[in-house]
Amino acid sequence: MAQKLDPAARTRALADLKGWSPIEGRDAIHRRFTFKNFSEAWGFMTRVALMAEKMDHHPEWHNVYNRVDVVLTTHDADGLTEKDIALAAFMNKVAD
Repeated sequence: MAQKLDPAARTRALADLKGWSPIEGRDAIHRRFTFKNFSEAWGFMTRVALMAEKMDHHPEWHNVYNRVDVVLTTHDADGLTEKDIALAAFMNKVAD
């Protein structure tokens, strides 16, 4: 089972993740991705879904047209872990 990040590790990780922010009152991070159109948003979600399956770590997300809102937390650890940081970094890479 993944271990929750300690406060110092969380601060370091978020400093390196462009666009991601903590969620007040929850041990999770979020980001909104905006694309040119629905097709680009869907393609992003498809690439992320394939990685999420490989990692066995799945995002909470919501898609409306060209926007994808994502929340990451590790439910079985009840908070933010390295899995979330790795998936967030992958999402940033795919979105660029």
